[in-house]
Amino acid sequence: MRAVIIEKFGGPETLKAATVPDPKPSTGEVLVRVRACALNHLDLFVRDGIPAYKIALPHILGCDVAGEIEDIGAGVVGFKKGDRVAVSPGRSCGRCDFCLSGLDNQCKEYGIIGAQAGPGGYAELLRVPQDYLLPLPSTLSFEEGASYPLTFLTAWHMLMTLGRCGPASTVLVLGAGSGVGVAAIQIAKLAGAFVIATSTSEEKLDRALKLGADAGIHSPPQDIVKSTHKLTGGRMADIAVEHVGPAVFDAVIKSLKPGGRLVTCGSTTGPDVSLDMRYLFSRQLQILGSKMGTQAEMREVARLVAAGRVKPVVDKVFPLTEARQAHEYLALKKQFGKVVLKVG
Repeated sequence: MRAVIIEKFGGPETLKAATVPDPKPSTGEVLVRVRACALNHLDLFVRDGIPAYKIALPHILGCDVAGEIEDIGAGVVGFKKGDRVAVSPGRSCGRCDFCLSGLDNQCKEYGIIGAQAGPGGYAELLRVPQDYLLPLPSTLSFEEGASYPLTFLTAWHMLMTLGRCGPASTVLVLGAGSGVGVAAIQIAKLAGAFVIATSTSEEKLDRALKLGADAGIHSPPQDIVKSTHKLTGGRMADIAVEHVGPAVFDAVIKSLKPGGRLVTCGSTTGPDVSLDMRYLFSRQLQILGSKMGTQAEMREVARLVAAGRVKPVVDKVFPLTEARQAHEYLALKKQFGKVVLKVG
């Protein structure tokens, strides 16, 4: 099959077109004919070779996949050849106490396809255990189907499980044009919250408002803390959805009301932040780390997407042969929504 692989770590130039052996489905698995694979910043981190992701080379990137079932292994029930599916990107052992109690994203063996849990979707075929298949309705394109699993699952876990978002909540969404930002705006509005979106781009803020955000902060030049104070009448935010890191961390902490919750799932501007502990304990704030979500949450997100309650947003589509250009485009951070590779 055709694929794009990395044989060494480095920049976008390390992405290489290749022909690799076709995978074969084992018992309980299907073979998915990949039609689309969405990019995530995780792809860039893995390609760069950051220490957190120990992978063997050569490797096939790609966490978010949609396509059609090409072949079925023994023991598979509920799916047939030709079914349109998206793929849940997380993998866990299924045996430990966390997995057995429904907290599979806390499993010690938890990984993500295209990263530390085997090959991903920059290829024509992908082997998938049936438990990780998500039916894809005909109302969604393959590009849309590939654009929701990782980011909408992440945003759901951040807001609904950890953030306890509800109708009385004020939610501050950092980086409104990112995949997580686009998902968080819609999920928070679905919960009935008042949503404030931030972006460095006025164009992205306009799109965030059209997507459902109630207000926007163009930062810079606007100050996040002062703007949040003004927009909330001094009440500040209940929940902040954050994945930027040190560039905004202090401002986000100061934008929370007493008892507020900062939920973070990333650090795109670096790993280290400073924190005045007195501010943290005197205002009884909570800082919550978030990683992906559970399979039960993934199925709930898939149900909402299928029902049209939330909608994946595709920014730009590249052919698989232009994976390098897609990586370069994503690194510019100019997208609103998802960057997608069209595979077949």
